Amino acid sequence: MSTLAIFDTDPDARPKAKFTSDIVGKFRSGMLNSLNRPVSLPNWRVTTGDPDVADTVASALGGESETWDTSGEDIYQVLTESPSVDIIVDNGDAIDSRLILWGRSGPIHECNGAVFLGPEEDQGQPCGCPPMLADRKAWAKSGRGPAPSISLTFRLASDPLLGKFKFTSSSWELAKVAHEYAEALDKVGGPAVVRLTLELVEFQTSAGQDVAFRKPVLKVLKPYDGDAERSDLSRVGF
Repeated sequence: MSTLAIFDTDPDARPKAKFTSDIVGKFRSGMLNSLNRPVSLPNWRVTTGDPDVADTVASALGGESETWDTSGEDIYQVLTESPSVDIIVDNGDAIDSRLILWGRSGPIHECNGAVFLGPEEDQGQPCGCPPMLADRKAWAKSGRGPAPSISLTFRLASDPLLGKFKFTSSSWELAKVAHEYAEALDKVGGPAVVRLTLELVEFQTSAGQDVAFRKPVLKVLKPYDGDAERSDLSRVGF
């Protein structure tokens, strides 16, 4: 992989981190290949606008910080060596689940599967989505209906003070169980240490076709003890 080295000779020209939210980085399960097509990854990819955050992630999860071609603020990425990461999640509200159909300038349909979540004038009104899951998937695949948008906000268990990260997924598999994860987190009664894993799923269809993909999985490990300086959990999942 080729990366830019323009800041090696002119470090003062390196863009400074600018954030429009309190999220310091994003965990991603895929990227675009050289043909501009999405591909899934076996290990977590983390992007950020802060070089110090990138270096810390690389130290904790393996990989190296590098710049990548993006129009966003998160100009640094780390292709980690870890399919799993231990994180701190405050409660079930840290998981936001909704269905979104995106237009050129933003969401044009946003619902929870039964009623609209936005815009404000439509909130609470029936969204008109098909009642059956198979039909929902078909509508989303054809571009006529919304697809899952599941987001999780968390901190790294290995360095809670580093800041908040976010993972967003369009996985129907995650959409099926997101409410179960939220309920499990709420049962803890406070922040919890959770393992976030890209789990490999392999099977053969009735037509004999081999299928393989990775799905995000959450496992609540234990209540978080509140040690904000440094957790004893670090690099995991090898």
